Amino acid sequence: MSFPETRMRDRRKDHAARMRNRETPEITAGELVMPIFVKEGISRKKEIRSMPGIFQTPLGEIVREAKRVYRSGVPAVILFGIPKHKDEEGSASGAEDGIVQKAIRAIKKEAPELTVIADVCMCEYTSHGHCGILKKVRGGYDVDNDRTIKALAKIAVSYARAGADMAAPSAMMDGQVKTIKEALRANGFPRTGIMAYSVKYASSLYGPFRDAAESPPKFGDRKTYQMDYHNSKEAIAEARLDIGEGADMVMVKPAMGYEDIIYGIKKELEFPLACYSVSGEYSMIKTAALAGYIDERGVVLELLNGFKRAGADLIITYYALEAAKWLKSRK
Repeated sequence: MSFPETRMRDRRKDHAARMRNRETPEITAGELVMPIFVKEGISRKKEIRSMPGIFQTPLGEIVREAKRVYRSGVPAVILFGIPKHKDEEGSASGAEDGIVQKAIRAIKKEAPELTVIADVCMCEYTSHGHCGILKKVRGGYDVDNDRTIKALAKIAVSYARAGADMAAPSAMMDGQVKTIKEALRANGFPRTGIMAYSVKYASSLYGPFRDAAESPPKFGDRKTYQMDYHNSKEAIAEARLDIGEGADMVMVKPAMGYEDIIYGIKKELEFPLACYSVSGEYSMIKTAALAGYIDERGVVLELLNGFKRAGADLIITYYALEAAKWLKSRK
């Protein structure tokens, strides 16, 4: 069997011609977001065992880290806080002098051009590791949705007051976007954006993040409030609800293995869309690369371009800094 002559001619085109014929432009550093874990009570960066090359950062180094991100060409960070104090209700999460609030103020003072997105959740702050305040139910405990969304709104307002550009509610509580939007407006922050974790699946790819954020649930799991990965129509419905409640951008998490969801939401809703290439994706690639099994640069850029091709406008990735460097070297 032989290929058609025209197809063979196409394959012999030079590299410049192939680039001109690309349907999706190359990913750029400007489309990436770098996650940063800022930890209270440490004096130096601490590498996360399950995420080689990624660190918990002390408050004293957060400005240096933020400036490094901005100089790379990556325009935004998303902050996750790890407090010294944890309790059943995650009370440290909305404190005006909380670790994320302090980090936002420091970054905005010294690196005001950098876009600061702050994750709005409680799992890092609760002693039980769940994403909200618990209530007793038959057979154990479940998250109290109504009490939790009020707490999330308080957190978001404290981030806005500190100077955050966007709040990113990730707890997957019903009505969280609407409650946060109303609270931001009522407190004089109508321009603070909301990046909604609209489609957050109950994934096995989150394990290394839970090491990084010190937030594994002490009992049970999060399947009662995160999405079943068998469902795709539900993803569009969830994103549509968050848009109706006032989200400025919606998100799909994880990214790898969920490109169909990214594509479906973008095609159906035509709304600003982010995806989160999560910790398990990073750790699998990084450990395989360190072992010499794969071409790290090639694999990462291929995947990032795939997420963009599927429809993502922004990609949150632990590879943001390395990808920015690789992309710069291509020019």
